Amino acid sequence: MTMMNEKVVCLNCNRADTEVPLLAMQFLGKSNWICSQCLPTLIHKPQQLAGKLQGIDPLSIQVDEH
Repeated sequence: MTMMNEKVVCLNCNRADTEVPLLAMQFLGKSNWICSQCLPTLIHKPQQLAGKLQGIDPLSIQVDEH
């Protein structure tokens, strides 16, 4: 649950919930938000979120090139 005055934005593109629908997610005990347009990045290319999603280490992510 978010605080009433907390601005909710996509962790990747920074668009607010007033612009696009956002999906809530938990990672390492922290709440994050991602929009449906950026969700494929989280699924298929999570290394691109390094620096945006705390705890993702781009060197430890296995990338499947299929």
